[in-house]
Order: sequence, then C-alpha cells, then structure tokens
Amino acid sequence: MKDTELKALVSLLDDEDAQIVTHVEQKILSLGTTIIPFLEEEWESNFNPTVQRRIEEIIHTLQYELLKERIQQWYASDDQDLLTGMWLVATYQYPDIELLKLKQDLEQIYYETWLEFKPDLYPFDQIKVINSVLFNKLKFGANTKNFHSPGNSMINVVLETKRGNPITLCIIYMLVAQKLKLPVAGVNLPNLFVLTYKDVKHSQFYINVFNKGLIFSRQDIENYINELHLTHQPSFFEPCSNLEIVRRVFRNLIMSFDKMGEHAKAEEVKELLLIIADGADLGV
Repeated sequence: MKDTELKALVSLLDDEDAQIVTHVEQKILSLGTTIIPFLEEEWESNFNPTVQRRIEEIIHTLQYELLKERIQQWYASDDQDLLTGMWLVATYQYPDIELLKLKQDLEQIYYETWLEFKPDLYPFDQIKVINSVLFNKLKFGANTKNFHSPGNSMINVVLETKRGNPITLCIIYMLVAQKLKLPVAGVNLPNLFVLTYKDVKHSQFYINVFNKGLIFSRQDIENYINELHLTHQPSFFEPCSNLEIVRRVFRNLIMSFDKMGEHAKAEEVKELLLIIADGADLGV
C-alpha cells in the first residue's frame, strides 16, 4: 500500500461514524507490524488528539501481537534463554528496548566483576567479591521505597536505576555469576526469590540478593518455611528452571499493575503468562 493510501486511511480515524473507524482500524491492523514505523511518523505529525490516541491503540495492539508470537517462540526454544525471556517481559512496557543493549549492559557488569574475581577463591569468597562489586562499587540495591512498581520487573529499568525487586536483582546477579563459571541458580521460595551456590565439591548454600548478597544455610530456609506454616517442598531448596523464573516475573508484574490500578495491563500480562503456563499453578 502506498504512503498516500495509508495517510488517507489514518485520516479516517477521526470519522464520526464508529463503524468506519472500526473498519479502518481493522484494515490497518491487517497490514501487520511492518506498518508501525509509518504509524509512529503519523502520530508525530498529527495534532488531533483523537487520531493520536487511536494510532497509539493500534500500535500497541500490533506490538502486543508481535510479543505474543515472540513469547511462543521462546517457550518452544530448547534453552529458553533467561536474558531473552527477561527482554520479552520488558518489551511489554518498552517495545523499543533491544536485546543487544541488555547484553552490553550485563557484559559491563561482568567485566567490572571479572577484574576483581579470582577463580581459585573459596565459594564464600567468590560470592563476597560479586557482592562487593554489585552492592558497594556499582550500588545495586533493593527498591524498598517503591516495591510494587512495575519497573522492578523490567530488567532494563533495574539495570538503569540499579534498584529492583528480589527476583530481578537475583537474575542480574545470577547471569553475572554464571558467566564467571559459578554454579549459581535461582530458588523459588514463597514470597522471596533467592539464589543457591551448588556444586559437587562443596556443601550447598544460599544467597539473599535482596539483602546485599547475604549468605545463609538450608536450616535458615527450613526455619523460614516453618514460620510461614508451609509444608516443606523440594522446590524450596533446589534450583529452578528459566521458565519458572520468567513465569514468576510475569506473576509479579500482574500483581504490580493491579496494585497500581492498571487492570487492563494486568489482564494483558495474564494472557502472556498463559502462553507459557503449561498447566502450571499460576497463583501469584
């Protein structure tokens, strides 16, 4: 379709006849995501607030459909790469964020850590080095002032502000630790996400990234579970999969949007979560 034809279509978004507007919207949507750059240009050059709002809605619908396709592809992939999964979560709110940018940001954190890291250190000391770089040098920390902000679930926002919730901080920490060849993985505790250091040579221990990398033991987890009056489950002590991590991030995001009163966004994220549900318990 020529630009002149597209411009004519967009101009009809201000028509007083609701049926015409609906027909035009469906026609534009049928053109697919390749039309987004043109729509963005039209939004910038159009000073009619009604047309701008309808363009925004069309762009969001196109981007949302693209995101659903990408999540389905990620779910079907063999490795279900964690950073890619977190990038997909972030693109719900920030559709223009690039995966390459996230990789570069994490590479810089890894480099800062690598400069001070010695592979022959004992495991506790290896973790203390990462703690020192992330929390003292780079000033990452818990977002306790705005704990329920949706931005806490967006890895690009956390990398920029250096403030996040337990799971997103854990993901950044874990990706850096794994790049340093450390056996660090996520653990799905109720109400709190933590990390575990587990290999065949050393006894397993845990890391509370939300509390500046505090090291704790299995007994501490048992005490925590007892305080919550919950039945002990193997999943409270052992590493979880990338899929489980991304599911939990989506659940956190749904809860954040609901608490902020953005219920339409919460419902859209629920749809995204259902794509990777696989019959799992999706309670927050």
